[in-house]
Amino acid sequence: MIIRIQTEDFDSAAVLRELCAGRADVGAAASFVGLVRDLPDDRLERMELEHYPGMTEKALAAIAARARERWQVIDLAIIHRVGALAPGDQIVLVTVLSAHRGDAFAACEFIMDYLKTEAPFWKKETTGQGSKWVDARKSDLVNQKKWNNDTQSTKI
Repeated sequence: MIIRIQTEDFDSAAVLRELCAGRADVGAAASFVGLVRDLPDDRLERMELEHYPGMTEKALAAIAARARERWQVIDLAIIHRVGALAPGDQIVLVTVLSAHRGDAFAACEFIMDYLKTEAPFWKKETTGQGSKWVDARKSDLVNQKKWNNDTQSTKI
């Protein structure tokens, strides 16, 4: 399992190669790359992400463990960037390996939904109108709650 919090950019293909090295039991790899997007009403100059080292990695490991309890996950990676980022920059990578695509897709989506709502990151957006701290969106909370009602694995 790879869990990294870093300021530098990441190479998703290199991470996939690292996870798959020497393995012949992987039938599916699902990945999600999140990007910093510009704001529709006010141009985003930068987004700054802060975290508490040690605590953040433990929280990400706990989210990963919950995904492994629900789905047949062979291995996974969660890489999240911190520091100052600009629109278009990569911010997060989640890659999940499984024998079957259903498990890989579901676990990847689950991890992202929980990263958006439970991971201890603090985001500050700076625009032409100033800076403000950003909370989880209502839609992120709705997405996370759907997993509370879904008790079945999506094995395909």
